[in-house]
Amino acid sequence: MRSRFHVVALAFAGSLLLGACSHHFGPGIADLPASQGWEPLPIGSWVLNDGLEARSMVFCPRESCTRQGFAAVIAIGGDQARDMEKALSESPASLGQAFARLAAAKAAERRKAQRKQKKKPDAKPEARSATDVARIDSTEAKGVLVTIRSLDRTDRQAVTAIIYGRESDRLVLALAVSETAEAARRDAQAAWRSR
Repeated sequence: MRSRFHVVALAFAGSLLLGACSHHFGPGIADLPASQGWEPLPIGSWVLNDGLEARSMVFCPRESCTRQGFAAVIAIGGDQARDMEKALSESPASLGQAFARLAAAKAAERRKAQRKQKKKPDAKPEARSATDVARIDSTEAKGVLVTIRSLDRTDRQAVTAIIYGRESDRLVLALAVSETAEAARRDAQAAWRSR
């Protein structure tokens, strides 16, 4: 009886939370409709960074789609827009390197904390993935295709397509994540058209 009470309480709390943010769902992306399994995500108060505007985000879960995916349209203003546009235009590979440096720094912090606790630190992990970056510029916008593939299993990869351009003083980015380059590019282009 007690476990049923917890489930009912959790279900009630979950429904209240969903009800509270139901009006914060984005408009979705016209070319990635709900009839094909794409679900709009709540964006109203999730993004807290100044200068960052989430316009729409959709997700296609494995249960309802033949291929899982994510697509979004965001806009960035101010110095962040300038810095992001510079990184994407001049050196998109540096973004991947920055994430790798961040992961390495976090791993070094964990090893340092383990040494302080007199525990044997974890061994430095070998690279388990490789990242490839390619330009996908078109006449209407610039773009980058980032592929992260497993070195252990050749059938595992994730691809992010980012299409970007200026809209007055803001940088607008349409991005999509999928398992294949073709799908990521197609979904990013769909998001770009809906901006």
